[in-house]
Order: sequence, then C-alpha cells, then structure tokens
Amino acid sequence: PPEASVCSRLVSDGVMCLQVKGHKPQAVKPKVYKQEVEITQKMTVAALAKAMNKDVDHVFEALLNSPVDLDSLDQDSVLEERSIKEVVTRSGMKFKWAKLSETRKRVNRDAHRRPPADASCLVSRPPVVTIMGHVDHGKTTLLDSLRKSQIVSTEAGGITQHIGAFLVELPSGEKITFLDTPGHAAFSSMRARGANATDIIILVVAADDGVMNQTVESIQHAKRAGVPMIVAVNKCDKPQADPQRVKRELLAHDVVCEEFGGDVQAIHISALKGDNLLALTEATAALAEVLELKAEPSGLVEGLVIESRTDRGKGPVTTAIVQRGTLRHGCVLVAGKSWAKVRLLFDENGRALTEAGPSCAVEVVGWKELPSAGELILEVESEQRAREVVEWRNYEEEEMKLEEERSAIELKQTQHLQEYRKERAELAHLSWRQKKAALYRAYKAKFSGRPSERTEDEELSLPLVIKGDVDGSVEAILNILDSYDAHQQCELDVVHFGIGDVSENDVNMAETFKGSIYGFNVRASKTVQQLATKKGVPLRLHTVIYKLIDQLKDDLSSKLPPHVVENILGEATVLAMFEVSVGKKKVPVAGCRVQKGLLDRRHKFRLIRGQDTIWEGE
Repeated sequence: PPEASVCSRLVSDGVMCLQVKGHKPQAVKPKVYKQEVEITQKMTVAALAKAMNKDVDHVFEALLNSPVDLDSLDQDSVLEERSIKEVVTRSGMKFKWAKLSETRKRVNRDAHRRPPADASCLVSRPPVVTIMGHVDHGKTTLLDSLRKSQIVSTEAGGITQHIGAFLVELPSGEKITFLDTPGHAAFSSMRARGANATDIIILVVAADDGVMNQTVESIQHAKRAGVPMIVAVNKCDKPQADPQRVKRELLAHDVVCEEFGGDVQAIHISALKGDNLLALTEATAALAEVLELKAEPSGLVEGLVIESRTDRGKGPVTTAIVQRGTLRHGCVLVAGKSWAKVRLLFDENGRALTEAGPSCAVEVVGWKELPSAGELILEVESEQRAREVVEWRNYEEEEMKLEEERSAIELKQTQHLQEYRKERAELAHLSWRQKKAALYRAYKAKFSGRPSERTEDEELSLPLVIKGDVDGSVEAILNILDSYDAHQQCELDVVHFGIGDVSENDVNMAETFKGSIYGFNVRASKTVQQLATKKGVPLRLHTVIYKLIDQLKDDLSSKLPPHVVENILGEATVLAMFEVSVGKKKVPVAGCRVQKGLLDRRHKFRLIRGQDTIWEGE
C-alpha cells in the first residue's frame, strides 16, 4: 500500500525482496512424507512387519501399552484390524487397504484324445460285445455257457447287479470281450454305458416272455450309440416258447430280422442247455469281420472305465476296456478328476497281467482316488502332467459352480430391486413423512408374523446315507432317488454317499442328521452295528436292488401322517322332530327312517341339511 514504508534490498542472485512493515513472514511447514503400508484383513505379525519393511520386534514394541496380550503373540499370530491400524499409525506411517489382485487367466492344461492314427499303424483287434436285455431273460446264463463257468449261482437273488467284463476264447481260436449288463430297471445308466463302450450288442429275449420294458430300453441305447445288433432268442427249449412271436414284437421297435427282409440276425438258442451257441458265436465273429475292427497298439493309452470299486487289499480298483495303445505297469493314467500310476493289472479271474492291448478288459490298481464309472481314461507323460490335468479339471469345475452361483445371486438381486422399485412406486404420491410412516407400518406388520413361523411344525424329512460296493450301484440308487417326486409330503435328502463298507463316520453322520444308512452289497462290522444300535441309527443292508427299493418305500410311508379315510356305514332320513322328557329336562329327538346300511350307536353320526353339516357327534 502507498502509506506503508517499503524497504528494498538487493539479494546476491538478483531477486528483489519486498517486506511490508508490520507483517511477520509466515514460516512454511515442510511437507512430511509418510510411508504407506498396504494392509489386509487377518494379517499375521510377520506379514505386517514385512509390509512395513521392519522386523517382527518393531511390531511387538508398537503394541506395548495396548489391549493386546503380547505374551500370547508370536510371528504367526493373526492380528485384529484395530491392532494392525494402531501399529502402523504408532510407527509414523499411514495405511491403505491392499487391492484385490486380479487373477490371471489360466492356461488350459487338460489332456485330450490323440488324433486318429495312420491306417498303416492299425492292427486287427477282438470285438467288444455287450449282452443286453430284460431281467431274468438269461444273459448271464448265456455268458456262463460261453465261458463254461458258474456265475449265476453266486449272484444275490439270481439277478446281475453289476456290469462285468470277460474275455472269452472261442473254439476257433478267436477272442471276444463280453460285457454283461444288469437287466433290472434301476440299472439303466449301466446299460447305457455298456452300449457306448461296445462294437456289437447281443440282445437276449426270452422266447416264452417276449419283448419287455428293459428289452425296449436296450434297443433304444443301441440305436442311440449307433451299434449293430444280433438278437439271441433264448429259452427255445421251453414248451411254451414262441420265437416267431418275439420277432414280430421286435418289428414294432424297428428291429427287423433277416427273415422279414431286415439286416438283424436272429439266432434261436438255449443258454441253459447250450443249444445253438456255436451259431451265435459264428454270427458274432462274422459281423465283427464285416465291421473290420482295428486299433493302434502303440502310443499313449486310451480307454474307458466300465466299473470302479474299493478293494480292502488293493485300494481303489477300476475295471477298464483298453481302446487304444497297450497298458503296462508304470503307465500314468488320468480319468475324470483322478489319476493313477499303474501298480498292478488283473484279468477277470484275478490273474496278474503284464500288459493289456486294445479291446482287453482289465482291472487297474494304483488310483489315488476312485474315478467314476464311464470316465475316459487317458495316458499322460508323467506324474507332474497328471497332477496338472487333475488340478485344471478341478479348477474348471469350481469355475462352473461359481458361475452358477453368480447367476443365481444376480437373479435374486434383480428380483429384489424390482420389488423395491414397485414398493417405492406405490408410495410416490406421498410426502416423505407419509412415506416413512407407511413403510414403518408395512415393516412392523411383516416382522410381527415371524415368531409364528418358528413355532410351526418342522417339515417331514428322511435323510439318507448311501453306501454301495461299486460306483455303478451307488449311481443306480441315486438315479432312483432322483425320480422321487413327493418332496412336499416328505423331504428325501441324501446327506452322504460313497463306495465301500459302512464305517463309524457314516453312523455318526446319520446320527447328526437323524437319518438312516442304506447299504447295497456292503458289510458293516460288528463294532459298527453295535454303534448304530447304541445311537439308534437304522442300518439297512441289502444285496438285491428291488428289496432295497421296497425298504425305502416302507421307510417313507412310515414318515407320512396317517391317511384318514371316511367310511359311511349307513344313511337315514329325518321324518319328524319331537322332544322326550328325561327327568326334568326335555331332550330333542329325531325320528328317522334308515335308507341305506346300518346305524350303530357306537359309531359317530353327522346331521346334514342341504350342503351344510348341522351337527356331528355320538
């Protein structure tokens, strides 16, 4: 300002400084630089020290005179959020929350089938033949006659309940691998698996019984898999046998035999007496020759898991069909989310094998975990590669589950947002005070009904623990349970399923969920049985599938409330009303004529006028 006295002085660098009289120069505070520390939830002492670029003792010193008990702390102890922030601020630093690191897109490390082999590398292989048909039509008896063995006598209930693989050498020297599938309705998935793993299907139909449900289902599986078929009309030795009727019935399902101008061979046999079996084997060999079945015996192995089970001595064991390559000891295999280094190979009779070529049925020992039946087996170069493949498949499955959950959450959020907007739109014409009051009344009414929900009776439920001898059996039982459609009456809940004998863990789990244990073709030791009895856990062990299903139906029925049925014993019409004196009281009496049935004073009576019930009692 002009009235202020201004003094000037020349500074060495040529800059003129002006100082106004009466004004002191303000000291500028130097900007203090504080180190930033990235923190996360549930940090350990060591992790925090590393983030601060200090040693562990520094963190302990910073926590002095704080509520944290230093005696109980070590470098792996997890600190609370408040303590983490306190350590950082006491150290003269400032904190910031660490950003979630973006996950990189993982490289696909899955194993795949090899490209088709060159024709010059292919050699002839035995055909894989599946025997299919209805239950008790003689499939296993036919296989017995071909093998000269007695499998039927060892089967529970006289029915096949597993898929079995057998190598049969014919008198001509040719080898055929047979798969024997169960005929029972419950084992539909096993039959489908047999159809997908095979070259030729022998459809066994009883001449006295004709085409049945599972016969039709087997035909559908064969058509779906695109596999040629041979019809074996069995039990032709019976007096009531009618093979021609069987062939006519098959026409309805597009199975046209040769004598009707089709291309399906039909052989009349008797599996029990061994009649005409040579003709059946010749027909199979001829069809295999026409198909020109070839495979590559070298290179990495490819195959299919037919069945899997847990053996007490061997651990996880799979029955597999080799489709390509030669399986030997030491091969590293991957199937589904499991891998194996082959320790032992066995044939169907339990004899040890050194190698198994294409079309061979073989038992493989050495799996780390049990793969599911129907999984594709692929050989990989090393154990490291096998682990990579399994890890990738587990990761892929988790990603799919997360995606499903994410979709469900987004749908729920969208619904909630729509409901919220609808609710707000209805109150749009009100002032904010009126809105607040209306919302308060709505929420009060909504939450007042909640305690009554808790007092309602719990829904009826039947929790189950399922144990089976092989993967296919467990799969069949789970498929039966999936078809249950009366959840509104009684909830059917599978809390656990597995392969192998019933263990103490199964009993404890069943007790926790107040459920039952169903075992198919498995045993329970005396200790386990005593534990189940002590804890009141029902233990249902069965060796025949339909008996297990019947028991399950009975258990479900026992859970349901009794069904009240009203049975009308008699009817009468009131002709007149009058009163009768009983002591000092006058009692009304209805004079009636019985129209139907019988009236008994011990039973209940109901008085009806039009559609209304006037009175009910004794």
